[in-house]
Amino acid sequence: MARVHHDVLAVEWIKLELIRTAYATRGGLFAAMDPRAVVVWYILLAIVPWFTHNITVLAGLFAIGVVSIFLARVGPLILGLFVLGMGMEVVYMSIAAWLFGGNIDTVIALAALNLKLGVVALASMAAFVSLDPEKLSDALLAFRAPHMLAFGVSYGYRMLPILIEEFSTVFEGYRLRTAPPAKKGLLGWRVGVQWAQLAVLSFYPIFLNTAKSVRTTVEALETRGFTHGAANANGRRIRMAKLRIRPLDIIVIVVTLFAIAAAFSAGAAWPVYR
Repeated sequence: MARVHHDVLAVEWIKLELIRTAYATRGGLFAAMDPRAVVVWYILLAIVPWFTHNITVLAGLFAIGVVSIFLARVGPLILGLFVLGMGMEVVYMSIAAWLFGGNIDTVIALAALNLKLGVVALASMAAFVSLDPEKLSDALLAFRAPHMLAFGVSYGYRMLPILIEEFSTVFEGYRLRTAPPAKKGLLGWRVGVQWAQLAVLSFYPIFLNTAKSVRTTVEALETRGFTHGAANANGRRIRMAKLRIRPLDIIVIVVTLFAIAAAFSAGAAWPVYR
């Protein structure tokens, strides 16, 4: 029988979701594409929203972003954080506009800003949950980014599981050595405060352990000639040899361009706040 998990917000589930996101293990449309095409697709959707204030156009671009996150199979944790953050932003800006005497034009302007941020956020989720550290590093090198930047991005992704594991270990250690509050308070607010304090205290040992890991890694890489190999043209050519632009990459970018053009055409037909 399949095991049913009821502790959906457990620390272990969050840790696994972050690792799945960082290493693009869910598959999806963009994971099967060339990383260079994915980066170009992301830049396209991240730049276009800032050239218009038309609500109709931005709504169309937002719909493209929503479709893309489903095609990219974005995990529930990242998607939930996006929905929560977007909802809180809308509530906050609406209250601010009401308190400072805003009118319908203010609300429309805030809606345009939120839609722009939402399009960029959706494109970011769809693109970067589909690129593992190696693919993203290769794409940066293909675009002539400094090799140390490509290595830093790849190394940062690889350090994420270690940081999560270290935080979980240190946090659980503090919990075992700390007595729980004598009274939980209304809705258990004292427990939440204690957990927040323990989370802050857990960062100091993590910084020390991470610094040690970084130093060990750098020394190991330098003894194997990493700096010379990364800057060498032959090494770069070997890494780029596996990259191929295929029909799928071209089709996705062309379809996205047609969808963007359709959004602008709809905005011209039904203009709302130019």
